[in-house]
Amino acid sequence: MPHLSSAQPVPPPHEPAVWSRGRMFIGLLLVAAAIWAGWRAWADIVYIALRDEEASQVWLVLPILGWLAWVRKDTILRARPSFSWIGPGLILLGGAVSLWGFLELKQALWHAGAVLMVIGGFATAAGPRVMRAMIPVLPVLLFLVPVPAMVRQRIAIPMQTQTASVSEFVFALLAMPVTRSGNVLGYMGQDIAVAEACNGMRMVFALLLVTYAFVFVTPLRPSVRVLILVLSPVAAIGCNVLRLVPTVYFYGHSPDNWGPTFHDFSGWAMLAFAFALLLGTVRLLQWAEVPVMTAPPPPGPADPPRPPASALGSASP
Repeated sequence: MPHLSSAQPVPPPHEPAVWSRGRMFIGLLLVAAAIWAGWRAWADIVYIALRDEEASQVWLVLPILGWLAWVRKDTILRARPSFSWIGPGLILLGGAVSLWGFLELKQALWHAGAVLMVIGGFATAAGPRVMRAMIPVLPVLLFLVPVPAMVRQRIAIPMQTQTASVSEFVFALLAMPVTRSGNVLGYMGQDIAVAEACNGMRMVFALLLVTYAFVFVTPLRPSVRVLILVLSPVAAIGCNVLRLVPTVYFYGHSPDNWGPTFHDFSGWAMLAFAFALLLGTVRLLQWAEVPVMTAPPPPGPADPPRPPASALGSASP
């Protein structure tokens, strides 16, 4: 019987890249065109974020968007892109909403329509599979829309009252001679309004954004994710109280120097503290064997062992 010649395994055919250069160019072009079409709304968003500290969460959106996309990159890259009519529909809907909000002087709709047009531009080149893989990522873009002042005040006033009440209790525990009149705390002859010294709204939306990123970066159970998001306003009040105690102290002893300086820089520090607090809480629940994490996927079937290369080059007669 003739000796079989050595044969090399045939490599699988090379699959073309699903995100071709042409598709990426068209996607970037459509996103740029959507931004250009809603340029006045985007310029207004940036103007508000620069002038109004209540809209400071706008500056966190793009970093957190990139972080979430990077964490889910394997899922997103496995989704095959395709051109879809969903994108043009979102562009038309966003344009109509933005125009209506501009004509009716509804700021939130004007801005939200501009954001929706950008999402539609991306969806045109990406297709429904990619958009479905990015479902946890895309809602972050909603935080680009500054909250209108009337809506903000309806949330801020009760939060300020609760923050002042809890802070008064904490000051009593610390034996600090702090008086309270409504939302105003008095210490060392200085009156510090909670709305000015530690406004809850300057943190609540930024903290909600950080909490949203945390629950979708960490493989938590869906019920735990919902619970953490629902409790984020309570966490905002707790962080405000922790910020308010040293703020009042510094305002009482150095109202012109340390008080304003600590107030300005402690807000962003509280976001890092809140993230560390969330991480520590999850670690503590895991230590207590509370089921907060999703179960890992079951292992797939083991691949059969491949014969050595030497065995492929010969055959017995």
